[in-house]
Amino acid sequence: MTQRVTVSLDDDSQAALETLLAETGNGQSEIVRRSLAFYAANFEAASASPSDNLEQYYQMLTSGEHVLLDVDFLHAFLEHCYAGGDPDPAFVAAADRVSDYHAREYAQRFDSVGEVLEWLSFCGFLDVRSEEDDVYHIVFPSEAIRWFMTRFLERSTVDLPTEIGIEQGVSKVIVTERSSS
Repeated sequence: MTQRVTVSLDDDSQAALETLLAETGNGQSEIVRRSLAFYAANFEAASASPSDNLEQYYQMLTSGEHVLLDVDFLHAFLEHCYAGGDPDPAFVAAADRVSDYHAREYAQRFDSVGEVLEWLSFCGFLDVRSEEDDVYHIVFPSEAIRWFMTRFLERSTVDLPTEIGIEQGVSKVIVTERSSS
């Protein structure tokens, strides 16, 4: 038995339907039937509110600005760049350009180094623990990542309204945030 349904579409829904028509070659009825079946099968996931982290990951990935990277690849890449003592100067220059770009971005986005550290922790580059007001203990998984992220942190926070002091240990650092006045 077939039933007819009349549906009103907003602009986004209409654009989605047109995209699916073009990509699949199916008719409107088939796309709507499949969409309803998919929605019914995934109702719980579609109607539950995603965690804040999942939503942030989704936003980062869909913007095209970030990618998923296996942490072992990150370690291998940085260990290669760091091999033999000092990192390759061309790599340092490229990393500094990225850090400098992020300094401008972070000045608009964050009010404190603590917020930057929270963001970098969320991204998986480091583990941070707030010790007392404006003092943070940061643990890194390797010496190369400690070098890389400490340099990034120093350069990417220069435009914030605070300054940082960094005391380096073997695998961790203590960051102290101070007012820049």
